Amino acid sequence: MTTLQELNKALEKEKNAEQAQILARFFKTGKGQYGEGDIFLGIKVPVQRRISKQFKELTINDLQQLLSSKVHEKRLISLFILIQKYKQSDETAKEEIFEFYLKNAKNVNNWDLVDLSAPNIVGDFLLSKDKKVLYKLAKSTNLWENRIAILATFTFIRNNQFKDTLNISKLLLNHSHDLIHKAVGWMLREIGKRDLKVEEDFLQEDNRYNKIPRTMLRYAIERFEESKRQKYLKGKI
Repeated sequence: MTTLQELNKALEKEKNAEQAQILARFFKTGKGQYGEGDIFLGIKVPVQRRISKQFKELTINDLQQLLSSKVHEKRLISLFILIQKYKQSDETAKEEIFEFYLKNAKNVNNWDLVDLSAPNIVGDFLLSKDKKVLYKLAKSTNLWENRIAILATFTFIRNNQFKDTLNISKLLLNHSHDLIHKAVGWMLREIGKRDLKVEEDFLQEDNRYNKIPRTMLRYAIERFEESKRQKYLKGKI
């Protein structure tokens, strides 16, 4: 039986002070920044994935403790384990994991935590279900719940379902944070990979490409041929 104590020993063995400083800067942990208060041990993601497989038998109560930690790696490892449990579960257990995830949404509080988990749990669970919870998350005052809302739709996009991504994008167009601008632009780009007309119709509706944040537009049109990309950037479509 694996225990949290054993996990902590494994993390202690792998921590790297120099890498921790680099990650703390990269994930904006300074005062007033989006990652303020986040603590890093300096463990790279592939190592965290390996550790998560070793400790996949941890209980939900254990995962709750990890998700409540200020240590970034502990929260990410808990999410990796949660994804493993979700994939191996029946529909009833998947719903319990989905609810657990939503209850802890405010602890999924950096962009990598959201991006690596929301499509795999929230998006997968809601793929063929009512998606109203995503609209509630999109309207939240919490940055990370907003990002969960749009990133969860990545699973829908992979299944050629674009409607909810577009609708949630509309809700987030005037968001104040560039982490949401990037996320929305990224999801629009993913739609374009599968159906360019759908993406362009969205961008051109009411000249939306001239009104959305510049970062969002740049992400959305990143894969366009250069001449077309320049036309969008110059507002001459």
